Amino acid sequence: MSDSGNADAHGGRKAAMSFILIAVLIDMVSIGLIIPVLPTLVGTFTESETQHTLAQLAVAFAFGLANFFGAPILGGLSDRFGRRKVMLIGFSGLALSFFVTAMAQALWMLVVVRLFSGAMQANAAVANAYVADITPPADRAKRFGMLGAAFGMGFILGPVAGGLLGSIDLHLPFFVAGTLALLNWCYGFFVLPESLPPEHRRPFSWRQANPLAALGRVRDLRGVGPLIYVIACSGLSQLIIQTCWVLYNQHKFGWGPRENGLSLFAVGLMAVIVQGGLLQPLLRWLGPRRLVLIGLSSAIVTNLVWGLAEEGWMMVGIIFFNIVGFAAPTALQSMISNAADARNQGETMGAVAAINSLMAVLSPICGLGLMALVAELPKTDWRLGAPFYFCAALQVVSLYFSWRHFHEVPVDAAAPAKA
Repeated sequence: MSDSGNADAHGGRKAAMSFILIAVLIDMVSIGLIIPVLPTLVGTFTESETQHTLAQLAVAFAFGLANFFGAPILGGLSDRFGRRKVMLIGFSGLALSFFVTAMAQALWMLVVVRLFSGAMQANAAVANAYVADITPPADRAKRFGMLGAAFGMGFILGPVAGGLLGSIDLHLPFFVAGTLALLNWCYGFFVLPESLPPEHRRPFSWRQANPLAALGRVRDLRGVGPLIYVIACSGLSQLIIQTCWVLYNQHKFGWGPRENGLSLFAVGLMAVIVQGGLLQPLLRWLGPRRLVLIGLSSAIVTNLVWGLAEEGWMMVGIIFFNIVGFAAPTALQSMISNAADARNQGETMGAVAAINSLMAVLSPICGLGLMALVAELPKTDWRLGAPFYFCAALQVVSLYFSWRHFHEVPVDAAAPAKA
């Protein structure tokens, strides 16, 4: 299938999936580089496992809080000025934050730079809006799957490289990540075309950029309803795992950057396999609604196994059995995108990002807060898995609201809005 897109005044190029996939891949590789090493870097400023957990909580909370307020603003700005310009802001903010983090001499510097990075970084939401700009509603699930595969590929390459570089020098991954972010800015400036034509742009409104108001607008979209709670609970579960993964495995299994990087490689590999190859067959076989329900059920089991795991290999092994769990978020996201029209995709994706950012504010409090309560327990104590048990409970709530919505709203009522 050929890409549909819009001619860009910058170089006359036509916006297409290939352009945004390259930008997202470079972006995710740069972000993935720091994931295995950031908690270890935070730990250099602490003296106990409890202090380490609380310090990581502060760093993660700072990023999530700033991103919560920044994402809908940047999403609205992308509806006004175009996707490309806002993505350039994100690339430059990432580059600066990586370099400053590499040279940080105190914990407060890490907190401040994560605040700045969170406020400037909304590339995921803008990339989703870019894809919606150039894709008919009926094809968005497939295209979002391709975007998810690019995210997954970034998590294959980034964490592995970050873990290996971090085993050489703890600061090296941050310098490499900053350099990649600068290269991505150059790619965005010189190559990446604009996807949003002038006739689909609209004025920016501070009132509409209010993140709490944005949450309400997503809930009011036709065919969405209680799915807003599914996005929130499921997103919170996923973010708690992301927030706790490296630190949890470091505490319980003694993993270093190399082992954590390889485990994240497994996550990225499965994301690429599912999003890039298995998503369409699963959608044809199950349909988006059953795919969401089965995927959430799979996530419940996966989280319980992670919480009860007694050996490190079990943390990685269960990843390869959670196939449908990797596909469900894309099916859910396509439902939300199809409920919006062509003029407010940026705002809608920014609002969805605001939900995830709000969950990113809560995730360190919930996940790392639970870890701090059990951090000094023996490594064999089952209660150490408290963050994963909580994630399983959140997915149970998501499953309930999904089931209720799908039984109350007929399929045709959730049909794509006319663009």
